[in-house]
Amino acid sequence: MVRSGCVDGPRFVDLEEVENMDLEMCTAALARLSKGLAHPARIEIIRMLYHKPVDKQYICSDIVNALPLAQASVSQHLKILHDAGWVYREMDGARVACNLVGNSIEYYRQVIRRITEA
Repeated sequence: MVRSGCVDGPRFVDLEEVENMDLEMCTAALARLSKGLAHPARIEIIRMLYHKPVDKQYICSDIVNALPLAQASVSQHLKILHDAGWVYREMDGARVACNLVGNSIEYYRQVIRRITEA
């Protein structure tokens, strides 16, 4: 993963990294990423962030307003998505904006491909 200019977490994933990973590392990466997808609300958050306009920043309250979930639940889902490598956060004034890690979906696909082709 590549870190640059954000509060915490990478903005983009190094796709070439997958080609250098052994099967054990790929399996660990797949398990970590899959944990992020293990709840329908997290899948919906990823979908929302994927389809957001380039000039739009989503903060936790925007996601709370879009989903039938309490703020604490959304915060917990965002933490899991961050820990799994799907989301990074950056400062938007006094607020923290949530963003989908660029090319994380392609990274997920490549990890699955490496595992299934091994």
